Amino acid sequence: METWKPPCPTLEWGVVVRVLVVGSGGREHALVRKLSDDARRRGRELALHAAPGNPGIARIAECADVAADDVDGLLALARRVQADLTVVGPEVPLALGIADAFAAAGLRVFGPGAAAARLESSKSFAKDVMREAGVPTAQSEAFSSLEDALAHVRTIRPPVVIKADGLAAGKGVTVALTLAEAEQALREAMEGRAFGTAGETVVVEQFLVGTELSVMAFVDGSGYRLMPAARDHKAVYDGDRGANTGGMGVFAPPRAATAELMGLVRERVFDRMQAYFRAHDTVYRGVLYAGLMIVDGAPFVIEFNCRFGDPEAQVVLELLDSDLLDAMLAVADDRIASHGLVWSDAAAVCVVLAAEGYPEAYGRGERIEGLEAVEDFARAQEAAGAGAVRVLHAGTAEPSAGVIVTNGGRVLGVVARADDLDRARRLAYDGVERVRFAGRHYRTDIGARG
Repeated sequence: METWKPPCPTLEWGVVVRVLVVGSGGREHALVRKLSDDARRRGRELALHAAPGNPGIARIAECADVAADDVDGLLALARRVQADLTVVGPEVPLALGIADAFAAAGLRVFGPGAAAARLESSKSFAKDVMREAGVPTAQSEAFSSLEDALAHVRTIRPPVVIKADGLAAGKGVTVALTLAEAEQALREAMEGRAFGTAGETVVVEQFLVGTELSVMAFVDGSGYRLMPAARDHKAVYDGDRGANTGGMGVFAPPRAATAELMGLVRERVFDRMQAYFRAHDTVYRGVLYAGLMIVDGAPFVIEFNCRFGDPEAQVVLELLDSDLLDAMLAVADDRIASHGLVWSDAAAVCVVLAAEGYPEAYGRGERIEGLEAVEDFARAQEAAGAGAVRVLHAGTAEPSAGVIVTNGGRVLGVVARADDLDRARRLAYDGVERVRFAGRHYRTDIGARG
C-alpha cells in the first residue's frame, strides 16, 4: 500500500462549513440526515451538497448531477462549492482513487486511498493482508482459471463459499451446499461473467458456521474508535432464505456483541490491522468495516469494506449522540484516537423495502405512496416520547415535483430508534405498513432473534 497525507490545516468551527457527500443511496441519506441534524442541534452553519444524491437527500442538501464514479467531475464540483470536507459513501469511487485525487489537490476527504481500498476491491488481496496481519479468517484459495477452481472444489467437502474477487455490489457471494452448486457458481462468475470483471478471479472459501456481525470503526493514522456492532440480514427472504442481496435490513445492538466479544474484536482484528498499516507505512483514513462470523465465541473476518456499510450506517448513525462531522474531521486530520464519541444505549432497526424481483431483474417507475403518512406517524411518536422513525431514500427518483417513484432494487429504508429492540422493531414495521408501491417486498423478521 502507499502512504498519502492531505496537506490540509485543521478546520475550526466559526464559519460556514461546506460538506460534499458522494453517493445516492440509503447510506448517503443517513449521512446527510445526521450531519444536518447535528448542525441544527448545535446551532452551527453547515452547507450540505451531494452528488448525485436522491429525492430524500435533496430535501436537506443541494444535489448536483455528477455520478459517484466520476472522479474528475467530483473534484471539479468540490472546488466549485468550496467543500471543506468530501465524504465518500460508495466503494467504487474509493477503488478508483478519489481520495488520492482530492489529497493531491489539497482537499480534505473522508475515505482511504485506492491502495488501501483494495481491502474491499480485491478479496484475494484482503485475504493475503489478513494472513500477514494475523487476523483470523476462513481458509481460502484464489483462482483465475476456471479449470483450476473446478478441480479444487472437487477435492473439498461442501458447503463451500464462492466469492467474486472484485466489487459486485454485495451480490458476488454464493454459499454452495453441494458440489453441483459450487460448480455452477464458478461457471456463472468466471465463464458467464455474472458479475462482470469482478468474477475474473474467484475466492473459494471455507464455510464457517456461526453468528454474523458487522463492526465498523473510524480509523486514521493515530488509531481507531469502534462503533457499536450491528447485524445485517443479507438473504432476500425471512429466515435467511433465498439469494444474497445488498442487505434487506439491519439492527443494533445485537445480543451477541458482548463486552468480552468486542474485546476480542479489538485485539484480534482492529489492533492487528492498525499494526499492519503502521508496519507498511500506510495511513488509512475513513471507516474500516469488518464483516465477522462469530464461531465458538471467537471472531473471524469474512470480509473488509472500506466505507460505512449499507444498511449498517442507517442504524449505527442513529445511535451516535455526538457530532458526526467532528468525528470525520478528526479522522481527516489524524486525531481520532484522542477524539471522544458518545453512543446511545438505545436500539435501532432498519427495514428495507425492495422492488419486485430484487435482487434479480426489477422494474422502475412505480409510484410510492404514504411517505407523508410516515412523517405524521413519526411526529406523533416523537411527541409521545416513544422513539424516532424516519424513511431514508435509496433507489428513488422524482420525475415531477412531489411525485416519488421507485428507481432501484432497494428502494427505501424505514429506520426506528427506541429504548429497546422490541420497541424499535414495532416502530419500524408500523412505519413500513404506511408505505405503498406496486410489487414492494420486505423481510418481516429483521431483529426478531435479537
